[in-house]
Amino acid sequence: MSYVMVDVEADGPMPGDYSIISFGAVIVEPSLSKTFYGKLKPISDNWVQDALKVSGFTREETMGFEEPKFVMEQFAVWINDNSKDRPIFISDNNGFDWQFINWYFHHFLGQNPFGFSSMNLSSLYKGLVRDTFKNFKYLRKTKHTHNPVDDARGNAEALLELAREFNLKI
Repeated sequence: MSYVMVDVEADGPMPGDYSIISFGAVIVEPSLSKTFYGKLKPISDNWVQDALKVSGFTREETMGFEEPKFVMEQFAVWINDNSKDRPIFISDNNGFDWQFINWYFHHFLGQNPFGFSSMNLSSLYKGLVRDTFKNFKYLRKTKHTHNPVDDARGNAEALLELAREFNLKI
């Protein structure tokens, strides 16, 4: 199994009505050298200025990004080429990130290489420390910049630290 840490930047709260602007993924292994970065052209005329602002791109810039089907095809190939056995989707906020990636895979490719489930890093941490009010983000080494590869890498660093600290098999 390979854990694939994913982070999504979008221009609104849900897929279909709104669009992924960019996303990043990192294979969770000590080197953290296997990364993917996609910038996707919007699929909808809807967008929320405050949500788009987080990505650091203007609407005009996003209109020049790659076609979503092409990016999702490339991501599926990358997952296949870089995963050992079954890939496992994990993110800091999988309620948000998973809904977009799952929808885009099914909409554009008809299937999701991750299957039908995902994992939430924050929930895993809270369970390990047995405190639902604790936050794992202090374990990141890479600064959280809203560049989705940076953010995925920081979250992957946190997962590796949890594995070390709690003797967690990943």
